[in-house]
Amino acid sequence: MKCASIVLSLALLAVSTAGGATPLATPAPATSVNEIAEGYVKLVLAIGQHDPDYVDAYYGPPEWKKQSEGKKPLDAIAHEATRLREQLAKISEPADELERLRRSYLTKQLSALEARVRILNGEHLKFDEESQALYDAVAPTFPEAHFQEILARLEPKLPGEGPLLQRYENWRRAFVLPKDKLDAVFQLAIKACRERTLAHIKLPPDENFSVEYVTNKPWGGYNWYKGNYRSVIQVNTDLPVYIDRAIDLAAHEGYPGHHVYNALLEKNLVRDRGWVEFSVYALFSPQSLIAEGTANFGREVVFTKPERLAFEKEVLWPAAGIDPSRVVEFYEVQDLVKKLGYATNEAARRYLSGDINAAAAAAWLQKYALMDEKRAKQATKFIEKYRSYVINYNLGEDMVRSYIEKRGGTENQPEQRWREFEELLASPRLPGDIRSD
Repeated sequence: MKCASIVLSLALLAVSTAGGATPLATPAPATSVNEIAEGYVKLVLAIGQHDPDYVDAYYGPPEWKKQSEGKKPLDAIAHEATRLREQLAKISEPADELERLRRSYLTKQLSALEARVRILNGEHLKFDEESQALYDAVAPTFPEAHFQEILARLEPKLPGEGPLLQRYENWRRAFVLPKDKLDAVFQLAIKACRERTLAHIKLPPDENFSVEYVTNKPWGGYNWYKGNYRSVIQVNTDLPVYIDRAIDLAAHEGYPGHHVYNALLEKNLVRDRGWVEFSVYALFSPQSLIAEGTANFGREVVFTKPERLAFEKEVLWPAAGIDPSRVVEFYEVQDLVKKLGYATNEAARRYLSGDINAAAAAAWLQKYALMDEKRAKQATKFIEKYRSYVINYNLGEDMVRSYIEKRGGTENQPEQRWREFEELLASPRLPGDIRSD
């Protein structure tokens, strides 16, 4: 498994085991939301025996993880998930808003769990069907003309000879973080993101994370939450790391992104309320859209655009040995390139729906996402492994931004933006709770 079990406080263990640690093979009928939550956790752990990517984090009672090692059959897992969801629907609707959100969270997570079992059993879902079933969301579809228009706007910003992709790659070589300065620059970005986050969000005093540099991964960065307010953040160095990734990774994986999200859930929901379902993170579930969406949007929360440009120009670029006079030029191009983000969804949608093969998907990413050959192949491997998960980054970010801004958390209202962001991080809200219909 990817994440070691961490023993919670005695108080948490007392709450989470109040109904008894019934073996998965012979579940007793659940009569309360807490018992259903316990059953949900055990089912997530049981799927983890079939799917090593499914359990992204677990820090609940270690005996529950031990019980899951018997490899419960997938059909039995699906049957139990359906039973729990049906029992949950029979429990009276609570008056408390957070309790209602908790009910909704468990219902949607159980439904996604059932869908994941169907997929593991061989059922093939098209891209949009899969994203709806697993993440409770469907990304918009964009025609090629949408991306061609953005590429046309990039053309005059990247003058020279040859195809646009080659000109883009030639241009951005000047902005590669030297490997011998990568950690120093990344640590400066982490320090700044942490200081800015702590000015607005109260975190547990002993929260922390370590950073590791790894290779041979299909992703660029990953946060492995370990419980007890600790994370391990891994940065993949297979491909060149560009200067903008310093703040992007520090904010997305750390502050105020994944690390803060998990720490607040552990503090506010697991420890303070005894909601044990949040001691496990099922990767292929609606929770991931909130996790990735807040992590991506967190980059804008922790730094406004002018603040980021100033900090990078004054601190990060000199530390990296990159000409700081080109900061504005760099982001004028990168802001347009970011608008190509939905091209990854289109490549995944076509590939996973069987309309194109892996080579064509990589070619699409080169043409419409401006990825070089190696990066396009890495992205295709990510699609093959994580499938419709890709929507959680761009659609998730857009949904989180819309939700927070409609509640007054605009860029010119930074305090309100932080308040709404923290409330979302520390709550059981899922895509259906933030969707704008």
